[in-house]
Amino acid sequence: MLRTLFLLFGLYLLYKLIFEFIIPVYNATSQVKKKVGEMQQKMNDQMQQENNFTTPPKQSSTEKPKRNDYIDFEDVNNGV
Repeated sequence: MLRTLFLLFGLYLLYKLIFEFIIPVYNATSQVKKKVGEMQQKMNDQMQQENNFTTPPKQSSTEKPKRNDYIDFEDVNNGV
């Protein structure tokens, strides 16, 4: 009789462990894996779109700035 009670209690604990811990953890991990895969796919698509986008050519920096853009050192007032 006592042995049967311990066996039933052990089966109850095993049932609780499986259905209230192992299965929910499995479902959560598979859901997280799915979401991470979707995010990774979106990021890859976004990176491909950015790489396919052509940027306009930059102006060459070899052009000399105008003479009027500079202030001579002597012209700067030191406030004295």
